[in-house]
Amino acid sequence: MTTTNQRIAYGETLVELGKEDENIVVLDADLCASTMGKLFEEAYPSRHFEMGIAEANMLSVAAGLSTTGKIPFANSFAVFVAGRAYDQIRQTIAIGKMNVKIVGSSAGLSDFGDGATHQSIEDMAIMQAIPNMTVICPADANETRAATRAIARYDGPVYMRLNRNDYKNVTKEGQPFVIGELTVMREGTELVLFATGVMVGMALEAAEKLADSISIRVVNVATIKPLNPEKIQELAKGTKGALTIEEHSVVGGLGSVILAALAKSRIPVETMGIEDTFGCSAHNYKALLEYYHLTVDGIIEKIKILEGE
Repeated sequence: MTTTNQRIAYGETLVELGKEDENIVVLDADLCASTMGKLFEEAYPSRHFEMGIAEANMLSVAAGLSTTGKIPFANSFAVFVAGRAYDQIRQTIAIGKMNVKIVGSSAGLSDFGDGATHQSIEDMAIMQAIPNMTVICPADANETRAATRAIARYDGPVYMRLNRNDYKNVTKEGQPFVIGELTVMREGTELVLFATGVMVGMALEAAEKLADSISIRVVNVATIKPLNPEKIQELAKGTKGALTIEEHSVVGGLGSVILAALAKSRIPVETMGIEDTFGCSAHNYKALLEYYHLTVDGIIEKIKILEGE
């Protein structure tokens, strides 16, 4: 049975890749049971490196391994791998264009119980600001499998963020993943929704709920960087407005990319995400999404603003 958990899909795909290519190695920062690096450790113990609670050192070692022809996947919680190891990522991996894959687990608000210290609401902003860095945010578990294979083939530094929780797949199983491509999930003519990660499914649900009154195009933006501004302009052309939707700060994430691409456009653009604030703890993930209005109803409210209601 196909999993609906991005972390499990990632871990299982790493094991498959490890069988296909002995140069694949995995590093963890004392969180392999959560990142699912443990699956690779069980299958290939000599190619899994437990680095302890030391993300900066882990990324330096990953950079060194890449110089020997290895393809290192370095895992930790998104908030730690993007924050603690920033200097090593920038100075060594990105400037040197090292072939290192950085995977941030429990991204966004998905680590609902641990609060602001563990919730990465700025990781995409940090990573896409770094030259030479590719930034990926898959929509679901199916796309995570395909994206993991794609970044393994790609020569250069990549950051991929993954959600902690189960939620339904909205992309097709086995569909190839092409870095930099936008995927139209639903055709429409009046408004366009650009969504990423868990918000893709919610955008589709909102569009379906409003289908009788407005025609909405839904676009899955699984690659945050690099993006083709001309393609974004093409997808927005002729519509009455665009809405960006992300489980990330509205500062420096998907919204910023789309706003830049549509800066010369005459259509109105609304952004939807976490306003300029930190996360907080909650009893469950659903409650936290509702608190920050990252829901189907929240999307519908934003759509009504675009329509001038």
